[in-house]
Amino acid sequence: MSNLKEKTMESIFAKFDQSFEEVRGWRRHMHQHPELSFQEVHTAAYIEEKLKSFGLEVQKNIGGHGLISVLEGKEPGKKIALRADFDALPILDEKETPYKSTKPGIMHACGHDGHTAALLGVAKVVSEYKENLKGSIVFVFQPAEETPPGGAKFMIEEGILDDVDYVFGAHLASDIPVGKVGVGEGYQMAAVDKFAIDIKGHGGHGARPHQTTDSLVIGTSVVEALQKIVSRQIDPLKSAVVTIGVFQAGNAFNVIPDTARIEGTVRTFDPEVRDKVETEIRSILDGITSAFHATYELDYLRGYPALFNHKKETDLARDLFKEAFEEENVVEFLPTMGAEDFSYFLEAKPGTYFRVGSQNDDEATHYPHHHPRFDIDERALVNIEKAFASIIKHYLLK
Repeated sequence: MSNLKEKTMESIFAKFDQSFEEVRGWRRHMHQHPELSFQEVHTAAYIEEKLKSFGLEVQKNIGGHGLISVLEGKEPGKKIALRADFDALPILDEKETPYKSTKPGIMHACGHDGHTAALLGVAKVVSEYKENLKGSIVFVFQPAEETPPGGAKFMIEEGILDDVDYVFGAHLASDIPVGKVGVGEGYQMAAVDKFAIDIKGHGGHGARPHQTTDSLVIGTSVVEALQKIVSRQIDPLKSAVVTIGVFQAGNAFNVIPDTARIEGTVRTFDPEVRDKVETEIRSILDGITSAFHATYELDYLRGYPALFNHKKETDLARDLFKEAFEEENVVEFLPTMGAEDFSYFLEAKPGTYFRVGSQNDDEATHYPHHHPRFDIDERALVNIEKAFASIIKHYLLK
């Protein structure tokens, strides 16, 4: 690294440290005023207001309530996109903090408020150094990550990545200590599919089952068979999950119901495995309902694809983070069967998605994501900023 580039990075990092209180305030404001997926009107307006106060132009209402702001450097060069999401979850905030949610039943239980506050912090500080940049940065503020079909797909369809070279995203991690960053290549998060099955039989009196087509019994056979897909139809060296979360049938102890409803999710990494699981579900339904003289309806919704981190960009990020945070603080990001629609960004462009630790010794920061008491060590916001700035340094800083 040249002495000038090194001094510029030291200055940028120092400003991140100095602006911590301000960035934390942005995060707490959004934490107090959460909005659900596809409803983030006021959050989008808040982000727009901040970006404009930094002297940046804003394009809004992209793919719903999404926004982008492009920072052009003094000279042409690479264009990178940095993404943060900003929707909340339908969860009651049970924390007792001054910044707990003011909206009953809605809270930022996954850290998206922190992602957005940190990216705003990057935009503010780095925009002061645009004369030192060779290339440009697209700051992407994405709505609706939590709810398929998600906001990423719609924003990309509107062309936000058309001339972008690389994409990067970060996520806070309550299972990683603050100060550490998680990086991993290849499949890191699963594809997520949702299915709903309606078994249609013929109900009747519980004392005369021979006069019925028992949808409940048929449904239990379906559930049992679905659990054998992974153990008997999928290569054991490849990962898959089939989980049933809903089974509803009947409402009286002595009545055999007409219908039974089954709902569940499928998680996979490999696209071929994803296809095979769906095929097997349909085959099981055909066979069992036919054997019991029933019919069925299947609503199978394909959600986000698996998230795949590109090797070159992941290796680069790992090296950059070792320099920024020291080698012992860069840990392996292990694959998870959770899902994330940043996968669409990584299908469109090379890049990587990494995790930033937000846990400290306080038990308040140990609750998992989507828990009603979820909270973070807010020092992690500065680490997101420094991670993104390290990427900017490599591609754009002169």
